[in-house]
Amino acid sequence: MQAPDPGLLGTLSDISGARFVARLKNGESGFEAYRRIGDEIVTIGQIGAYVIAYGKRARVLCQITAAWEEQRHSSVERLLRLLPLGEVSPDGGFTRGISRFPPLGTPVHHADSSQLDTMFDSVRRYGLDLGRLSQRSGLRVFVEPNLLFNRHLAILGQSGSGKSWAVSSLLQRTVKLMPKAHIVLLDLHGEYGWRDSKGRFHSAFPADAVRHIDARSLEIPYWLLTYGELVDLLVDRTDPNASLQISFIREVLHTLRKKGNEYLKIDRLSVDSPVYFSLKELYLHFKQANEQQFDFGKTKGPLFGAFDEFLVRFQAMFNDSRYDFLFRPKRRVKSLDLEDLLRDFIGLGEPKRQITVIDLSPVPHDVRPTISSQIGRLAFEFNYWNPQRREFPILLVCEEAHQYIPRETEGGREGSRRAMERIAKEGRKYGVGLCVISQRPTELSETVLSQCSNFLCLRTTNPQDQEYIRKLLPEGEQDLADVLTTLRRGEGLAVGEAIPLPTRLQLYPPDPAPVSDDAPISESWKSGPDDVNVAEIIHRWWRQQR
Repeated sequence: MQAPDPGLLGTLSDISGARFVARLKNGESGFEAYRRIGDEIVTIGQIGAYVIAYGKRARVLCQITAAWEEQRHSSVERLLRLLPLGEVSPDGGFTRGISRFPPLGTPVHHADSSQLDTMFDSVRRYGLDLGRLSQRSGLRVFVEPNLLFNRHLAILGQSGSGKSWAVSSLLQRTVKLMPKAHIVLLDLHGEYGWRDSKGRFHSAFPADAVRHIDARSLEIPYWLLTYGELVDLLVDRTDPNASLQISFIREVLHTLRKKGNEYLKIDRLSVDSPVYFSLKELYLHFKQANEQQFDFGKTKGPLFGAFDEFLVRFQAMFNDSRYDFLFRPKRRVKSLDLEDLLRDFIGLGEPKRQITVIDLSPVPHDVRPTISSQIGRLAFEFNYWNPQRREFPILLVCEEAHQYIPRETEGGREGSRRAMERIAKEGRKYGVGLCVISQRPTELSETVLSQCSNFLCLRTTNPQDQEYIRKLLPEGEQDLADVLTTLRRGEGLAVGEAIPLPTRLQLYPPDPAPVSDDAPISESWKSGPDDVNVAEIIHRWWRQQR
């Protein structure tokens, strides 16, 4: 008599293109909750577990997405819903997609650790692993870095799910493995570089791998703004004269850039060319047109009074010291200063570093989208014109991406959104990858998300966001989104071209970790300080220094 196969779970009883149903077999003592298979004790019917349907001509790897019981006459049947992921080759390799479906009655076996480990062989050689399989802590989860970074990555999850934690862990492992990486990280909250209460600086990355730059000291000047970005910054689109202002900016800007080009002798100059122009002259053009009168004041010019609101808005921003880094540059005062800026920004300044963290937390909220889009555009333009772009790929990491790459543009962020969407659509051709991080995917540009071929989905409990993430996942893998509410902090669902198979994994903890933890309320309200230096807080506020 042949010994029973401990790995056999049951047989297929229902088959469709999107899902299978397997009927569990009874053990000697009825249904089993646990079973020893080799050196492992496995939970039978565990949600998320991998199984293999062994047909004579096809072996299909599936993942369990649901388990239930049905009463049949005098007996009870236990059933599993399976999500078919792809085919297992004779040598144990894995390929997405199914060319041949197994027939009804095909035996379904538990996939053991050695089989799953073999499926990562195709990407193991790159050496980049993100964590360990949630249900098999002994298995490392490897990814293909070329596909991960070049085909764009989205890290999605609610606040507190571990997004910054995941970013730190991923980048720490990346720069350790690839010492010539070029990564630009937009840090909106100062989570990746901070000072403690004693003024000591801390970083989420090794000191020899990172350079932290205050966005204000980076000094991306106004004259690098494109026409669209200037419009977003200076024009209130609700103003009845907004269309006139937009048209006039284009005309004046082109004129001023031509004037700044007189000594550069650029053959082809556009309204967006990175050429210095005088902001004061831009203002004066508007002021003169707004006040123009003829015949000793008897006849008013065609634009008389049309720019009143524009001039007030312009003056308010220009006189606000918070905007000095943008409107009153001290170092970037001529076109040739662009070289030093690009070196600082891309990590080629002194000292050279793999990661450039640009701290946007001191930048006023209303100008952050403009500065962020500038940084993104500079990364794209740098490699667009770089003949060594294939040997010099760049990764742009966008924290809180929904704030400056919005789905809707009522807030006047059309220019910033367009700049990032261009990277999403064309970046891979020029060696510019995009990693977007967001807690509200429903508020993030659909164009950007549609161009992401890889997703790391963390805990998400909002039903609207859950459903949106489900639609983002590749067809045939959307049922995997059901687990989003059950993920622990630092645990994620990895799906996409860079990973051999959809995987629930526990990410490696970053070392050091970013300063993104919640305030310890219970401890602080028990034994926290009796007083704080309010005067220092005010001075920091005045000086815009955190």
